[in-house]
Amino acid sequence: MGNTFCRVLLAGLLASTVVLDIACAAEPIPVEDLARLPALQSMSMDPNGKHLVGLIPSPYDPDETALAVWDADSMPAPPKVVTPSGSHMKFIAAFALKADRILAVARQEWTGDLGGCGEGKLVGSTKTFVTKAYLTGDDQKNFEEAFASDKTRNVGVSEATRRCLEISGTATLVSMLPLDPDNVVIERASGVSLVSNYYLYNLKTGDAKLLFTGGGRKTPSLFDPRTGNVLAKTEIEPTGSDYEQKIYILNPETGQFDLQRPLTTQLSNRHTVEVAGRDDATGKYYVLTDQFSDKVQARSYDPVAQKYDPEPVVADKDHSIAALLFSTRRSDFNRVVGFVIDGPYRRQVYVDPALKGIQLGLKDAFPGQHVTISSYTDDLSKVLFITGSPGVPPAYHLLLDKKRVADLGSMRPWVKPGLTGDESWVTYTARDGREIPAILDLPAGWKKGDAPASAIVMPHGGPWARDYMGWDISGWVPMLTSRGYAVLRPQYRGSEGLGRDLWLAGDKQWGLKMSDDLDDGAAWLVSRGIANKNRIAIFGYSYGGFAAVAADVRSPSPYQCAIAGAPVANLGRLGTTWSDNRLQRILQGQTVKGMDPMQNTDKAHLPILLFGGDRDVRVPGFHPRDFYEAVKDRVPARYVVIPDMPHSMPWYPRQQRQVDNLVVDYLANNCFAQP
Repeated sequence: MGNTFCRVLLAGLLASTVVLDIACAAEPIPVEDLARLPALQSMSMDPNGKHLVGLIPSPYDPDETALAVWDADSMPAPPKVVTPSGSHMKFIAAFALKADRILAVARQEWTGDLGGCGEGKLVGSTKTFVTKAYLTGDDQKNFEEAFASDKTRNVGVSEATRRCLEISGTATLVSMLPLDPDNVVIERASGVSLVSNYYLYNLKTGDAKLLFTGGGRKTPSLFDPRTGNVLAKTEIEPTGSDYEQKIYILNPETGQFDLQRPLTTQLSNRHTVEVAGRDDATGKYYVLTDQFSDKVQARSYDPVAQKYDPEPVVADKDHSIAALLFSTRRSDFNRVVGFVIDGPYRRQVYVDPALKGIQLGLKDAFPGQHVTISSYTDDLSKVLFITGSPGVPPAYHLLLDKKRVADLGSMRPWVKPGLTGDESWVTYTARDGREIPAILDLPAGWKKGDAPASAIVMPHGGPWARDYMGWDISGWVPMLTSRGYAVLRPQYRGSEGLGRDLWLAGDKQWGLKMSDDLDDGAAWLVSRGIANKNRIAIFGYSYGGFAAVAADVRSPSPYQCAIAGAPVANLGRLGTTWSDNRLQRILQGQTVKGMDPMQNTDKAHLPILLFGGDRDVRVPGFHPRDFYEAVKDRVPARYVVIPDMPHSMPWYPRQQRQVDNLVVDYLANNCFAQP
């Protein structure tokens, strides 16, 4: 049953009576249903379609993960092999490789002296996590640290780098090389020396061949999908107070890398220039760029003539092109078979007749669901795909012989459909005339003409990030809409991926125009009759947490309270603690300017809940703690430290439960307890 609307009678002063119309969820999604481990996650299929790999709750402890392998020819069926997480290392991701190999990623709490390796203190002990990748067979009999043989550890690797690799575990898969039965391209990076070595790695023997040595300012841009050889590279060079991003492409005649002037940009201009692939027939390269338009287009580029073709290969007037899809089939290997539009959803569009037909058939079979093709075998006899919607958690399926769909399972099958409200992509006008896109989620059962609801303005983190429509993987949006709240997620200026103009407009506007956009979103909700102007809260995490503490010291305010998770509260002390990418810290650090909440705590006026994890090295605890200490005697304030929680998800179920209950209880019993 959907939501109903409750008329609540509250006795007022002088024996008067106040009547409030409040959206009440008839059946809110229980916090436990959103906090518990997914029933199925991180699922993938090996290229030959032999087996499927994913994570499930451990059969011994439902709050811990287990690595599972299924026989793809007998789906749906129980997994044939299950390995629970160990007593220390816990599985957080898995990926099916080739040669009957599986890549599993695990992590554990770790406290010690990082010595400058990765995010955390340069001096003294840091509470953080160690993350490592492991290789195992589809029988899961033996686990070994992935890509960590002496042949990759010892080539150009110092003692300090070896120690860093032990701590940070930064061995990663770069390219699967679909036509090569044994080899992949991997990267081993060091947070100490900033050196990244790229290897051709044999999954069967562990043999490694060094392909490229990069660093903080030199990286490979494109690997040959057949051989793994580097076809293009990017180098960053200082030019006075700025940096220049130079792209070089391999000249097959000379064997040298030629500088491509049309692809060279000033880093501060933040143009997207991404070498996405190579056309085997013409020798031209595909480049994703916004050099010609506010939105990213796919362009064809001739490295010999050093010029772009006059018209884009793929463009969309409203949204950027996020990626090109290249065939992994032998019959048309490396040919462009589709593209991804970076709209409200990351929407796949296939142009290959066979894949397009499959995609359209799946959409017909799952009406109202967003369908994403994950992988497929060479003969298309098996296609792994994912479905989901704003009110329905993602589910995995396997299309067999283009005829039969085997439903593998939902991430959260216990969440009933119909408990959340409608979702839409909207725009509203900010006070300076800029159009701000946003995602609007209505309370369950709410319809136009109903009484205005309580509402939450929820800014995303980053701020160089953005939100997408569909099931909110954090669970916060369905948690709130099923409880009768409207949720607005503004894609405020400074948001990435929605056009370069909107992105650049956020520079040096922290707590200023970026926050104006949020306040104007609240006003828009009221003007549309969606929100009760006296029952609006702001709730954000990371940069969204900054926006919440900024709202506390900004006046006038449309909010009745603020909830700030892992908030950056002190711009003066932000320093270089907020990213493990040195170049991004330099580039984005120049834009982190505006109103500093810690310099304005005397203006605090909203009740506020602050929370953060004690293993958060991205936003150290002094940010929320110092703000709390500064405002606790001015406004009702609460600060909660979540044990062992890192900055980014996935969190342990106990941490998700604690956070979700904090938010639900604070909104109901503190923020909106009074009319």
